[in-house]
Amino acid sequence: MAKPIKETPILFGKDADRFESEIKKNESRKVSEKEYKRAISIFSKVREKNKASF
Repeated sequence: MAKPIKETPILFGKDADRFESEIKKNESRKVSEKEYKRAISIFSKVREKNKASF
């Protein structure tokens, strides 16, 4: 049987500030075309391999 999911903790102080700055920094980060194509290729392979189980 699956274990229940715990509540997400609330961040305060320095942890909250650090989390917010990391989120803002990553919002503008773009993935290169090469990396995007690589990820899609891997996803397609995994999807085809597991097609019967979906």
